[in-house]
Amino acid sequence: QVQLVESGGGLVQAGGSLRLSCAASGRTFSSYAMGWFRQAPGKEREFVAAINRSGSTTYYKDGVKGRFTISRDNAKSTLYLQMNSLKPEDTAVYYCASTTRVGATAVTGYNYWGQGTQVTVSS
Repeated sequence: QVQLVESGGGLVQAGGSLRLSCAASGRTFSSYAMGWFRQAPGKEREFVAAINRSGSTTYYKDGVKGRFTISRDNAKSTLYLQMNSLKPEDTAVYYCASTTRVGATAVTGYNYWGQGTQVTVSS
């Protein structure tokens, strides 16, 4: 089993940056591929980015490519999401999740989830 705890959310102006972290505990972090999802009010949870076990391969939702960067530090059991050039439409609760399926983009492809961290981008 894996426990995931997100942090780093907050309120930022459009064009600003935030770095989200996801601290993992439990089973060996490097044995899981990881992903970031987000859920805005009244909308379904959607895929944002994913990374393989070693961190050598990444995947992104089209709307965040070039603005967001997913990375991981297996020695620290931590996943990151660097978000630059933020837009009001990026406002959502952001979740990290683990999976055994590298590159999975569906919510159902992930087995363990964090509690989420709120990101609010003001215009």
